Amino acid sequence: MNVEAQLEATIRDLVDGRRGILAADESTGTIGKRFAAVGLESTPETRRQWRALLLGAPGLAEAVAGVILFEETLEQCDDAGVPLPEVARRAGLVPGIKVDKGTAPLPGAPGDRVTHGLDGLEERLRAACARGARFAKWREVYPIGPHNPTPLGIEANAEVLARYAAVCQSLGVVPIVEPEVLIDGDHEIDRAAAVCEAVWHAVFHALHRHGVLLEYTILKPSMVTPGRERRRAPPEEVAEATLRVLKRTVPAAVPAVNFLSGGQTPEEATANLDAINRRRGNAPWQLGFSFARALQQPALEIWAGRPERVAAAQAALVRRARLAQLAMAGSYEPAMEAA
Repeated sequence: MNVEAQLEATIRDLVDGRRGILAADESTGTIGKRFAAVGLESTPETRRQWRALLLGAPGLAEAVAGVILFEETLEQCDDAGVPLPEVARRAGLVPGIKVDKGTAPLPGAPGDRVTHGLDGLEERLRAACARGARFAKWREVYPIGPHNPTPLGIEANAEVLARYAAVCQSLGVVPIVEPEVLIDGDHEIDRAAAVCEAVWHAVFHALHRHGVLLEYTILKPSMVTPGRERRRAPPEEVAEATLRVLKRTVPAAVPAVNFLSGGQTPEEATANLDAINRRRGNAPWQLGFSFARALQQPALEIWAGRPERVAAAQAALVRRARLAQLAMAGSYEPAMEAA
Protein backbone atom coordinates (compact mmCIF):
# COMPACT_ATOMS: atom_id res chain seq x y z
CA MET A 1 0.00 0.00 0.00
CA ASN A 2 1.47 3.36 -1.00
CA VAL A 3 1.67 6.33 1.35
CA GLU A 4 -1.48 8.09 0.14
CA ALA A 5 -3.48 4.86 0.31
CA GLN A 6 -2.33 4.39 3.91
CA LEU A 7 -3.42 7.92 4.80
CA GLU A 8 -6.78 7.45 3.11
CA ALA A 9 -7.43 4.14 4.89
CA THR A 10 -6.64 5.63 8.30
CA ILE A 11 -8.84 8.66 7.74
CA ARG A 12 -11.65 6.36 6.64
CA ASP A 13 -11.33 4.38 9.88
CA LEU A 14 -11.05 7.45 12.15
CA VAL A 15 -13.66 9.68 10.51
CA ASP A 16 -16.86 7.68 10.11
CA GLY A 17 -19.42 10.31 11.13
CA ARG A 18 -20.36 8.72 14.43
CA ARG A 19 -17.31 8.06 16.63
CA GLY A 20 -14.61 10.10 18.33
CA ILE A 21 -11.09 9.54 19.67
CA LEU A 22 -9.93 8.66 23.18
CA ALA A 23 -6.78 10.50 24.28
CA ALA A 24 -4.84 8.22 26.63
CA ASP A 25 -1.46 9.85 25.99
CA GLU A 26 -0.84 11.70 29.25
CA SER A 27 2.82 12.20 30.05
CA THR A 28 4.26 10.51 33.11
CA GLY A 29 4.03 13.78 35.03
CA THR A 30 0.42 14.46 34.09
CA ILE A 31 -0.83 10.97 34.83
CA GLY A 32 1.07 11.07 38.12
CA LYS A 33 -0.99 14.09 39.20
CA ARG A 34 -4.25 12.38 38.21
CA PHE A 35 -3.30 9.20 40.03
CA ALA A 36 -2.28 11.17 43.13
CA ALA A 37 -5.73 12.79 43.21
CA VAL A 38 -7.29 9.34 43.75
CA GLY A 39 -4.59 8.14 46.16
CA LEU A 40 -2.73 5.97 43.66
CA GLU A 41 1.03 5.89 43.10
CA SER A 42 2.16 6.27 39.50
CA THR A 43 4.50 3.44 38.54
CA PRO A 44 5.06 1.63 35.25
CA GLU A 45 2.85 -1.16 36.57
CA THR A 46 -0.07 1.03 37.69
CA ARG A 47 0.08 2.92 34.40
CA ARG A 48 0.08 -0.38 32.51
CA GLN A 49 -2.94 -1.60 34.49
CA TRP A 50 -4.84 1.62 33.86
CA ARG A 51 -4.21 1.74 30.15
CA ALA A 52 -5.00 -1.95 29.77
CA LEU A 53 -8.29 -1.25 31.55
CA LEU A 54 -9.09 1.54 29.08
CA LEU A 55 -8.23 -0.41 25.94
CA GLY A 56 -9.99 -3.53 27.13
CA ALA A 57 -13.31 -1.84 27.96
CA PRO A 58 -16.08 -3.91 26.31
CA GLY A 59 -18.07 -1.87 23.82
CA LEU A 60 -15.69 1.11 23.70
CA ALA A 61 -15.28 0.82 19.93
CA GLU A 62 -18.99 1.47 19.45
CA ALA A 63 -18.34 5.13 20.36
CA VAL A 64 -14.58 5.51 19.88
CA ALA A 65 -12.73 4.97 16.60
CA GLY A 66 -9.14 5.53 17.71
CA VAL A 67 -6.97 5.92 20.79
CA ILE A 68 -3.89 8.13 21.25
CA LEU A 69 -1.24 6.28 23.25
CA PHE A 70 1.76 7.47 25.22
CA GLU A 71 5.14 6.16 24.06
CA GLU A 72 5.51 3.95 27.14
CA THR A 73 2.24 2.18 26.31
CA LEU A 74 3.61 0.87 23.02
CA GLU A 75 5.98 -1.36 24.99
CA GLN A 76 3.45 -2.65 27.51
CA CYS A 77 1.16 -5.70 27.48
CA ASP A 78 -2.12 -6.64 29.12
CA ASP A 79 -2.34 -9.36 31.77
CA ALA A 80 -2.46 -12.02 29.06
CA GLY A 81 0.78 -10.78 27.50
CA VAL A 82 -0.83 -9.14 24.46
CA PRO A 83 0.87 -5.85 23.46
CA LEU A 84 -1.45 -2.96 24.26
CA PRO A 85 -1.50 -1.58 20.68
CA GLU A 86 -2.68 -5.02 19.58
CA VAL A 87 -5.31 -5.01 22.35
CA ALA A 88 -6.60 -1.77 20.85
CA ARG A 89 -6.58 -3.14 17.32
CA ARG A 90 -8.42 -6.32 18.31
CA ALA A 91 -11.04 -4.18 20.05
CA GLY A 92 -11.69 -2.25 16.82
CA LEU A 93 -9.69 0.84 17.79
CA VAL A 94 -7.07 2.48 15.57
CA PRO A 95 -3.87 2.94 17.61
CA GLY A 96 -2.12 6.32 17.48
CA ILE A 97 0.83 7.84 19.28
CA LYS A 98 1.76 11.16 20.88
CA VAL A 99 5.16 12.14 19.50
CA ASP A 100 5.91 15.56 20.93
CA LYS A 101 8.35 15.95 23.82
CA GLY A 102 6.64 18.66 25.85
CA THR A 103 6.87 22.43 25.94
CA ALA A 104 9.55 24.93 26.92
CA PRO A 105 9.73 28.75 27.00
CA LEU A 106 10.02 30.32 23.54
CA PRO A 107 13.10 32.59 23.40
CA GLY A 108 12.19 36.09 22.31
CA ALA A 109 8.53 35.74 23.30
CA PRO A 110 8.18 36.02 27.10
CA GLY A 111 5.18 34.06 28.34
CA ASP A 112 4.86 31.92 25.20
CA ARG A 113 5.95 28.30 24.89
CA VAL A 114 7.00 26.01 22.06
CA THR A 115 6.97 22.23 21.84
CA HIS A 116 10.15 20.20 21.41
CA GLY A 117 10.60 16.87 19.65
CA LEU A 118 11.24 17.48 15.95
CA ASP A 119 14.75 16.03 16.29
CA GLY A 120 14.51 12.30 15.69
CA LEU A 121 10.81 12.49 14.86
CA GLU A 122 11.04 10.34 11.74
CA GLU A 123 12.83 7.56 13.62
CA ARG A 124 10.33 7.65 16.50
CA LEU A 125 7.43 7.51 14.04
CA ARG A 126 8.93 4.54 12.22
CA ALA A 127 9.36 2.70 15.53
CA ALA A 128 5.78 3.49 16.55
CA CYS A 129 4.43 2.30 13.20
CA ALA A 130 6.29 -0.97 13.64
CA ARG A 131 4.30 -1.45 16.85
CA GLY A 132 0.98 -0.70 15.18
CA ALA A 133 0.49 3.08 15.33
CA ARG A 134 -1.32 4.53 12.31
CA PHE A 135 -1.74 8.15 13.33
CA ALA A 136 0.08 10.64 15.55
CA LYS A 137 -0.59 13.71 17.67
CA TRP A 138 1.43 16.84 18.42
CA ARG A 139 0.33 19.58 20.83
CA GLU A 140 1.27 23.23 20.91
CA VAL A 141 -0.02 25.46 23.71
CA TYR A 142 -1.03 29.12 23.65
CA PRO A 143 -1.56 30.92 26.98
CA ILE A 144 -3.81 33.97 26.89
CA GLY A 145 -2.56 37.01 28.77
CA PRO A 146 -2.25 40.76 28.33
CA HIS A 147 0.60 40.26 25.82
CA ASN A 148 0.26 36.58 24.90
CA PRO A 149 0.28 34.87 22.60
CA THR A 150 2.72 37.11 20.76
CA PRO A 151 2.93 37.19 16.96
CA LEU A 152 6.22 35.29 17.27
CA GLY A 153 4.57 32.67 19.49
CA ILE A 154 1.73 32.17 17.03
CA GLU A 155 4.01 31.85 14.01
CA ALA A 156 6.67 29.67 15.68
CA ASN A 157 4.13 27.18 16.99
CA ALA A 158 2.35 27.01 13.64
CA GLU A 159 5.65 26.29 11.91
CA VAL A 160 6.43 23.42 14.31
CA LEU A 161 2.98 21.89 13.84
CA ALA A 162 3.35 22.03 10.07
CA ARG A 163 6.83 20.47 10.09
CA TYR A 164 5.53 17.64 12.29
CA ALA A 165 2.51 17.06 10.04
CA ALA A 166 4.64 16.96 6.90
CA VAL A 167 6.96 14.33 8.41
CA CYS A 168 3.95 12.23 9.45
CA GLN A 169 2.37 12.24 6.01
CA SER A 170 5.67 11.39 4.31
CA LEU A 171 5.54 8.09 6.24
CA GLY A 172 1.83 7.39 5.70
CA VAL A 173 0.89 8.50 9.22
CA VAL A 174 -2.18 10.72 9.67
CA PRO A 175 -1.29 13.78 11.79
CA ILE A 176 -3.57 15.16 14.46
CA VAL A 177 -2.70 18.84 14.76
CA GLU A 178 -3.44 20.19 18.24
CA PRO A 179 -3.17 23.96 18.80
CA GLU A 180 -4.45 24.23 22.38
CA VAL A 181 -5.48 27.73 23.39
CA LEU A 182 -5.43 27.41 27.17
CA ILE A 183 -8.54 27.95 29.24
CA ASP A 184 -6.56 29.50 32.12
CA GLY A 185 -7.07 33.19 32.77
CA ASP A 186 -9.75 35.80 33.35
CA HIS A 187 -10.32 36.81 29.74
CA GLU A 188 -13.75 37.05 28.13
CA ILE A 189 -14.95 34.82 25.32
CA ASP A 190 -14.36 37.50 22.67
CA ARG A 191 -10.68 37.58 23.59
CA ALA A 192 -10.49 33.77 23.35
CA ALA A 193 -12.20 33.89 19.96
CA ALA A 194 -9.72 36.46 18.63
CA VAL A 195 -6.77 34.34 19.80
CA CYS A 196 -8.22 31.13 18.34
CA GLU A 197 -8.84 32.87 15.03
CA ALA A 198 -5.25 34.12 14.82
CA VAL A 199 -3.83 30.76 15.89
CA TRP A 200 -5.90 28.56 13.55
CA HIS A 201 -5.34 30.95 10.66
CA ALA A 202 -1.57 30.74 11.17
CA VAL A 203 -1.65 26.95 11.51
CA PHE A 204 -3.40 26.40 8.19
CA HIS A 205 -1.15 28.85 6.40
CA ALA A 206 1.86 26.91 7.70
CA LEU A 207 0.34 23.56 6.72
CA HIS A 208 -0.17 24.93 3.20
CA ARG A 209 3.44 26.18 3.00
CA HIS A 210 4.72 22.72 3.94
CA GLY A 211 2.56 20.90 1.43
CA VAL A 212 0.49 19.04 4.04
CA LEU A 213 -2.55 17.33 2.51
CA LEU A 214 -5.49 18.69 4.48
CA GLU A 215 -7.81 15.83 3.51
CA TYR A 216 -5.53 13.51 5.50
CA THR A 217 -5.20 15.78 8.54
CA ILE A 218 -7.33 16.03 11.69
CA LEU A 219 -7.59 19.25 13.71
CA LYS A 220 -7.78 18.96 17.51
CA PRO A 221 -8.56 22.47 18.78
CA SER A 222 -9.89 23.99 21.95
CA MET A 223 -13.50 25.03 22.13
CA VAL A 224 -13.85 28.82 22.37
CA THR A 225 -14.63 29.60 26.01
CA PRO A 226 -13.99 32.42 28.47
CA GLY A 227 -11.08 32.01 30.87
CA ARG A 228 -12.09 29.74 33.72
CA GLU A 229 -11.26 32.46 36.25
CA ARG A 230 -13.80 34.73 34.55
CA ARG A 231 -16.93 32.57 34.21
CA ARG A 232 -18.47 29.48 32.68
CA ALA A 233 -20.29 30.29 29.46
CA PRO A 234 -23.53 28.49 28.54
CA PRO A 235 -23.17 25.86 25.80
CA GLU A 236 -25.04 27.98 23.26
CA GLU A 237 -22.52 30.82 23.63
CA VAL A 238 -19.55 28.44 23.35
CA ALA A 239 -21.08 26.85 20.26
CA GLU A 240 -21.73 30.11 18.47
CA ALA A 241 -18.23 31.46 19.13
CA THR A 242 -16.54 28.19 18.20
CA LEU A 243 -18.44 27.72 14.95
CA ARG A 244 -17.87 31.33 13.93
CA VAL A 245 -14.09 30.98 14.26
CA LEU A 246 -14.02 27.55 12.62
CA LYS A 247 -15.86 28.86 9.57
CA ARG A 248 -13.43 31.77 9.27
CA THR A 249 -10.25 29.71 9.49
CA VAL A 250 -10.59 25.96 8.78
CA PRO A 251 -10.65 24.84 5.12
CA ALA A 252 -13.45 22.52 4.01
CA ALA A 253 -10.85 19.94 2.92
CA VAL A 254 -10.19 19.03 6.56
CA PRO A 255 -12.30 15.93 7.25
CA ALA A 256 -12.68 16.22 11.02
CA VAL A 257 -12.42 18.60 13.94
CA ASN A 258 -12.03 16.56 17.14
CA PHE A 259 -12.22 18.94 20.09
CA LEU A 260 -10.13 18.57 23.23
CA SER A 261 -11.89 19.00 26.56
CA GLY A 262 -9.20 21.32 27.93
CA GLY A 263 -10.02 21.80 31.61
CA GLN A 264 -13.77 21.37 31.27
CA THR A 265 -15.68 18.86 33.37
CA PRO A 266 -17.02 15.80 31.53
CA GLU A 267 -20.51 17.27 31.66
CA GLU A 268 -19.41 20.69 30.35
CA ALA A 269 -17.37 19.26 27.49
CA THR A 270 -20.23 17.00 26.44
CA ALA A 271 -22.87 19.73 26.63
CA ASN A 272 -20.68 22.14 24.66
CA LEU A 273 -20.01 19.55 21.95
CA ASP A 274 -23.72 18.85 21.71
CA ALA A 275 -24.51 22.56 21.32
CA ILE A 276 -21.88 22.88 18.58
CA ASN A 277 -23.44 20.03 16.61
CA ARG A 278 -27.00 21.31 17.09
CA ARG A 279 -25.92 24.60 15.50
CA ARG A 280 -23.50 23.22 12.90
CA GLY A 281 -25.71 24.06 9.91
CA ASN A 282 -23.81 23.26 6.72
CA ALA A 283 -20.39 22.96 8.40
CA PRO A 284 -18.30 20.68 6.16
CA TRP A 285 -16.35 18.87 8.88
CA GLN A 286 -17.15 16.04 11.26
CA LEU A 287 -17.32 17.77 14.64
CA GLY A 288 -16.30 15.18 17.19
CA PHE A 289 -14.25 14.65 20.33
CA SER A 290 -10.74 13.69 21.31
CA PHE A 291 -11.24 13.86 25.05
CA ALA A 292 -8.83 12.67 27.72
CA ARG A 293 -9.91 13.56 31.25
CA ALA A 294 -13.52 14.19 30.16
CA LEU A 295 -13.77 10.48 29.27
CA GLN A 296 -11.35 8.99 31.78
CA GLN A 297 -11.93 10.84 35.05
CA PRO A 298 -15.11 9.08 36.26
CA ALA A 299 -13.56 5.70 35.47
CA LEU A 300 -10.31 6.58 37.25
CA GLU A 301 -12.18 7.66 40.37
CA ILE A 302 -14.03 4.33 40.44
CA TRP A 303 -10.94 2.19 39.79
CA ALA A 304 -8.23 3.92 41.86
CA GLY A 305 -6.05 0.83 41.52
CA ARG A 306 -8.56 -1.69 42.89
CA PRO A 307 -8.76 -4.86 40.75
CA GLU A 308 -12.32 -5.60 41.84
CA ARG A 309 -13.47 -2.28 40.36
CA VAL A 310 -12.14 -2.83 36.82
CA ALA A 311 -15.49 -3.78 35.29
CA ALA A 312 -17.30 -0.85 36.92
CA ALA A 313 -14.61 1.56 35.78
CA GLN A 314 -14.80 0.25 32.22
CA ALA A 315 -18.56 0.68 32.24
CA ALA A 316 -18.14 4.30 33.37
CA LEU A 317 -15.65 4.95 30.56
CA VAL A 318 -17.96 3.49 27.92
CA ARG A 319 -20.91 5.43 29.32
CA ARG A 320 -19.04 8.74 28.99
CA ALA A 321 -17.92 7.82 25.48
CA ARG A 322 -21.50 7.08 24.47
CA LEU A 323 -22.68 10.40 25.89
CA ALA A 324 -19.99 12.16 23.86
CA GLN A 325 -21.14 10.18 20.82
CA LEU A 326 -24.68 11.44 21.35
CA ALA A 327 -23.25 14.97 21.52
CA MET A 328 -21.62 14.40 18.12
CA ALA A 329 -25.11 13.75 16.79
CA GLY A 330 -26.65 16.72 18.63
CA SER A 331 -28.76 14.28 20.64
CA TYR A 332 -27.34 14.68 24.15
CA GLU A 333 -29.54 15.91 26.99
CA PRO A 334 -28.19 16.93 30.44
CA ALA A 335 -30.87 14.73 32.02
CA MET A 336 -28.96 11.73 30.66
CA GLU A 337 -26.28 12.35 33.28
CA ALA A 338 -28.63 11.12 36.00
CA ALA A 339 -29.78 8.05 34.12
